[in-house]
Amino acid sequence: MARRYRISCVVPSDRLNHHERIRAIGGINPDGTRWKIGHGDAIAGIETGNWSFYVADAGRQSEIVVAVSKYGAKYLKAADDKLHPDSLLALPKCP
Repeated sequence: MARRYRISCVVPSDRLNHHERIRAIGGINPDGTRWKIGHGDAIAGIETGNWSFYVADAGRQSEIVVAVSKYGAKYLKAADDKLHPDSLLALPKCP
């Protein structure tokens, strides 16, 4: 079973293409320590079933999925986002 993590921050890039906008995701472990993982590693973790991620806003959780751009590039976004990873980009920058 995949370990489930809440994403509470991102490391954005300066790119405008939807599949290049996030460089890393991060959050806080139950013990208060911070975690951060690169975009590609997060995608691999989801695809292998080792990890699952979500974002939460006002008590509502949105699953993070692996999307594929029209160019074949994989990227992370919330399941209910349209093309761009708006739910992730709305999060604060990771420290």
